[in-house]
Amino acid sequence: MPIRILLVDDHTLFRSGVRLLLQRQPDFEVVAEAGDGVEGLKRAKELKPDVVLLDLNLPGLSGLETLQLLTQDLPSCAVIILTVSEEADELGQALRDGARGYLVKNIDADALTAAIRRAAGGEPVIADSMTAKLVEQFRGQSGQAAQTQGAGDRNRLTARERQIVQWLARGASNKVIARELDVSESTVKIHVQNVLKKLNLTSRVQVAVYAVEHGMYTDE
Repeated sequence: MPIRILLVDDHTLFRSGVRLLLQRQPDFEVVAEAGDGVEGLKRAKELKPDVVLLDLNLPGLSGLETLQLLTQDLPSCAVIILTVSEEADELGQALRDGARGYLVKNIDADALTAAIRRAAGGEPVIADSMTAKLVEQFRGQSGQAAQTQGAGDRNRLTARERQIVQWLARGASNKVIARELDVSESTVKIHVQNVLKKLNLTSRVQVAVYAVEHGMYTDE
């Protein structure tokens, strides 16, 4: 069965571009578009899509208000915020209101399609550029006990994997990490997979938050 997608954005040209991009994927079906939150809610209730791509800046009913109603009425639907906003407050509020993901509109096509697939499968998806901002909200929670626990966790990781954790906590993409560590992106991907397995986590965001909570975050 294809992943059924609803687009909610007030810019017609942007919607058309995203629709053309998604329709090229054999496992995607764009079931409808909407230019505002009210129409988006109506179409979502009628069509019950698997994924909704939702802009925050909508006329009338705001994106966050639309999100709240979507998650209330259609809890099984994965709502991904797709916006120009990189404000940490809006990111945090969207996640608290039930968004499955938060992506910014400068995302490339491959990353967007991969994120939609992950979100449809139940995984949270957050833009790499937003991860560090999310992490900052947790930094005050890292006390001495957490740092002590973190020391034990660090012992399970290789030196390179500890570097990977620190870069993930800053919100760096695989491409950036590869450049900074002078290794290939495929090598970085393997390290990330190893980190997830050793720490029993499922996403890069979880690694970033874990790093802060366990005293493994560094600005350097």
